[in-house]
Amino acid sequence: MPVAGVANFLAQTLPFNRLDPEARARLAAKCVIDFFPAGTMIFRQNTTQVDFLYLIQKGGVKSYLKNDQDEVTLKDFRGEGECFGSLSIIQGTRANLNVETVEDTFCFLIAKRDFLAILEEHAEISHYFLRSMTEKLVKGAYAELRQHQVAPRTEGALHLFSSPVEEIAKGRLYTAPEDTTVREVARIMTDNLIGSLLLTGADGQIKGIVTDKDLRAKVVAKGLGYQTPASMIMAAPVRTISSQAVAFDALLTMMRERVHHLAIEKNGEIVKMITTHDIMVEQGTSPLYLFREIMAQRRIEGLYLLARKVPLVIRTLIEEGARANNITRMIAVLNDQILDRLLTMLAAETGEPPLPFCWLLMGSEGRREQTFKTDQDNALLYRDSPDPVVMRQAEEYFHAFAEGAIRHLVLCGYPLCPGEIMATNPKWRQPLAAWKGYFRDWCGEPEPQEILHSTIFFDFRPGFGELSLATELRLTLAETARQGGLFLLHLARNCLSSRPPLSFFKNFIVEKDGAHKNTFDLKEKALVFFVDFARLMALRHGIEEVNTLDRLRILHETQHLSLELYDELVEAYEFLMQVRLVHQLRMLEGGRQPDNRINPQDLSDLERQTLKEAFSVIVRMQEVIRQEFNIRDL
Repeated sequence: MPVAGVANFLAQTLPFNRLDPEARARLAAKCVIDFFPAGTMIFRQNTTQVDFLYLIQKGGVKSYLKNDQDEVTLKDFRGEGECFGSLSIIQGTRANLNVETVEDTFCFLIAKRDFLAILEEHAEISHYFLRSMTEKLVKGAYAELRQHQVAPRTEGALHLFSSPVEEIAKGRLYTAPEDTTVREVARIMTDNLIGSLLLTGADGQIKGIVTDKDLRAKVVAKGLGYQTPASMIMAAPVRTISSQAVAFDALLTMMRERVHHLAIEKNGEIVKMITTHDIMVEQGTSPLYLFREIMAQRRIEGLYLLARKVPLVIRTLIEEGARANNITRMIAVLNDQILDRLLTMLAAETGEPPLPFCWLLMGSEGRREQTFKTDQDNALLYRDSPDPVVMRQAEEYFHAFAEGAIRHLVLCGYPLCPGEIMATNPKWRQPLAAWKGYFRDWCGEPEPQEILHSTIFFDFRPGFGELSLATELRLTLAETARQGGLFLLHLARNCLSSRPPLSFFKNFIVEKDGAHKNTFDLKEKALVFFVDFARLMALRHGIEEVNTLDRLRILHETQHLSLELYDELVEAYEFLMQVRLVHQLRMLEGGRQPDNRINPQDLSDLERQTLKEAFSVIVRMQEVIRQEFNIRDL
């Protein structure tokens, strides 16, 4: 094949398109092309010496493992523009997988010495392949966690995390001019068995949406004339989701926004509608069922049983291969909805509050990082008043309100906070001025021990009520924290005060005796490093987000965190969270209270290796803190 043709193919293929044209031309001149008929075994695991990187020009291959009983585990399919053989070349091993063509396949072959030279000369190419290897290692560990530790219970479950919304959505797109009457809209929807209709303007662009709920609530219930233009009742703008999004993203958006229809956008145009019905038809059961049950509940006592169903929903997500971030987001959405319904009904029972207030969520609840083991961490913030009588009434009202809320939350299955960081504690049930004073004291004249106990409050978010109160407090905190040099230094020293549970020889450090023999606390010995690091850096740089992964993402986007370290932190943190979630699920299903204590011997070799890799990231993270705060004495 002419060199120009090979170079052109490389220019359109990751990561070789990152090479400059001259380097691509040199590489293209060294490539040879080979043909492999369908069914050809190119690699045999543990046997084939890998002397080339194979870049698929046309066709496709499958890679798989065989065990001693000849049982096949399918690992991957690769097609045009994808490579295989890089892992063996970089690690200097024989082929670790069987690779077989599934159709007639042409490959460009890059000699081992030329591939290694590229990796040495071009850091971005090296990072791409090393990053790819890391992802494969972590994905393999995830698969083993699910396969060996979570026995499947469901069949035919929806692939929430791989199915694009465009594939899930049923039927075609229906539109009508915005001046169409509501009678005609109802007829179109009835004739086509659809639950929504998009309305277009004179320019043909989509302006809004009318749903069957709009017809019931805005026309029939209010007695509007059937000749009313549909534009009078439409919702605008139309909520959209990218065609590249997967079903889980749509599901989460619908639950968070409390809508049943999303318009699918592709290349700037709306091409389809996806509904809650589409998702439920595919899945059979869904978190939506539980979410709807919670929304429909009219008695606080009815929430008790529903709250205890959350682990059942989360189990299905783990089975389907959900990453930890997706799982904790779903837990947060469901728990938030339970809290919203509970406090809404409680407020109706208690009566109108004397002052606007906001229920605050702290710690893992605030960060949206709850797992199966979630203590209550909450507080109450209310508006100041110059009238002392009103302030006394407010304290009496919110005291009774907090007592009722905490009691009901316990009955829903959320344990009391051992440290009494709850709204029933008068110290954490204060007006806005008092809360601002707390943060000024913590940041202004900090005591190391007091800082250690106060960090949970720096991860707050609003959970119910007047959200603007929490926004005002967050702005005050961001400004105060940026000016608190000594405060941030204390936080930094705290991040360096301990090490991950690995010995000098890379062995796990576990409890030697007692009730927790041969285990270590994954939360206190590993996850807390990531949470503390993200919080510290976010406060230093005025970032208001509280979720750990979102904090890391913004730090990277604002160039306070390199791409390489950001990728490592995200992979390590998510894997540790995954281990924690699976461990707690197994305990629940064994009739035990979930904890965070891991016995490394319960993990597979791959899981233990990945765990050690995650711990090594903590050491690199701590070095960043030393450099950022110029700390050399710890």
